[in-house]
Amino acid sequence: MTADLIIINGKFLTQDEANPKAEAMAIRGNAILSVGSLAEAKALAGPETQVIDAHGKTVLPGFVESHMHLFGGASELDHMQFFGVHGLENMQKVAKAYFASHPGDDIVFGQQCDYIIIGEHEPLTRHHLDTLSKDRPLLVFSPDHHTAWANTIALERAGILKGRKLGPGNEIVMGADGLATGELREGQAIDPVRHLSTVGDRSHLGIATGGEPDPYPTPAEFEHDLAVLKQGLAHCARHGITSIHNMDGNFYTLELLEELELRGELTARVRVPFHFKNFMKIADLEKASTMALRWRSEMLSAGFVKVFVDGVIDSATGVMVEPYSDNPKWRGEPLFTAEHFADVAVEADRRGLQIAVHAIGDGAVRIVLDGYEKALKENGRRDSRHRVEHIEVIHPDDIPRFKQMGVIASMQPPHPPGNHGLPLEPYLSRIGEERWPYAFAWNTLRDAGARIAFATDWPVSDIDPLWSIQSAMTRPMWKAGLPDQRQTLTQSLRSYTHDGAYTEFMEHRKGMLKPGLLADVVILDADIEKADPAKLKSVKPAVTICDGRVVYSAKS
Repeated sequence: MTADLIIINGKFLTQDEANPKAEAMAIRGNAILSVGSLAEAKALAGPETQVIDAHGKTVLPGFVESHMHLFGGASELDHMQFFGVHGLENMQKVAKAYFASHPGDDIVFGQQCDYIIIGEHEPLTRHHLDTLSKDRPLLVFSPDHHTAWANTIALERAGILKGRKLGPGNEIVMGADGLATGELREGQAIDPVRHLSTVGDRSHLGIATGGEPDPYPTPAEFEHDLAVLKQGLAHCARHGITSIHNMDGNFYTLELLEELELRGELTARVRVPFHFKNFMKIADLEKASTMALRWRSEMLSAGFVKVFVDGVIDSATGVMVEPYSDNPKWRGEPLFTAEHFADVAVEADRRGLQIAVHAIGDGAVRIVLDGYEKALKENGRRDSRHRVEHIEVIHPDDIPRFKQMGVIASMQPPHPPGNHGLPLEPYLSRIGEERWPYAFAWNTLRDAGARIAFATDWPVSDIDPLWSIQSAMTRPMWKAGLPDQRQTLTQSLRSYTHDGAYTEFMEHRKGMLKPGLLADVVILDADIEKADPAKLKSVKPAVTICDGRVVYSAKS
């Protein structure tokens, strides 16, 4: 049998325990033919075989990005960016340059705005943003996307300058003058401003509402959305990502991706959930079952339900077991009561659907684990692989429950404060020193037998898996004597490949370089085992292969 493509002279880290290292591999169609010696691969070469010389650099299974927001991330690539910006004067410089290159009168969105961008003791307000843009609506998002700030004209046009009654866990922060300060916490507060966009904001429908576009997009709008997704997929390919666990979605998201697949333009495997919101009826899970039956190919699939149980620590919308250290009367308000979530979990589990739940605070993590436990008791034990997303703080009593119930810990190395360019405050003061040992407790969970999948939560954090691995390996300690949660290279790569595939029930098809498995491969431009962990961000993919096709080459 002749190979279509062979990779030679590589340092293969296969993630296959039976054959952990190799020097060459061969691919035919979308499957791996061989992984082993140079002679073995060359024996499978024919006159039409494409040969890629890795020049002694690392070759890995394609990265599995286990938690990201593809449509939203893609749409934000062209937004105003405030990552690493501090101080009002620097914000004004960024805004001036952006407005000069993006004229018009439509609302402008900004991203990656730190909670302390003005200063630790001066919260960002509409008055600050009015100095950036007085006559054009402006909405800037925190890195976690759970808080946004709007200027005065945006609040006026959205009809919320004087406030509005919202559901649990959502807040328009009001000032002493009876008017909104500009700070908007969670979707119901943010959406009225977001919807000012004249070009539509379908990219956030899955995460903001769980629903479908109404009215349905015109053919021109559909093509526009396809172009946005293609841009996002190309961004993924440049970073060696061959599999995506999208963490928001609906039928429309899948229809767009299906069209790209039909056109031969789907360059990564994508898994899309049904996003269940707290205002929905349990019977709406039938939509999730319909999605699971309709989309189940190796390139595009559904089959899981996404839920938000809380918000985030920085805005005190995360749910805690004990009160916040800086507010002893506040534990956070869950988006689902424990009883409501348990009902959703039992029914989704009964339908054979996987569940993935955003749970930041230890109180939210407990609500989710209690719901999974009820599902297990009522429906019986099965290989459900339910997930908890983020787990930024966990109560020590809940740590062993992950192994006991086979629950996946889906975690993000870029997220700990003081890591990946993030500030320490207000996070550390908000959770309090007594909870620091149980914050982002990667090794604590591993030692207790939990399986961990890694991701970035793009666009919350930069999409780069190698920068994420750098942050996993070099995470600073907030105080001497705390548990060391730094990861080894082996652990990090495993969580970005094989364990990511396991999380979606696909470990028998991908996540390793092994004959018979799908040909998803990334060739790096360096030997990662020799690279300085503190400089892994400088390592880049040279070639990305998905389903046997080269979808990115640095030389192209």
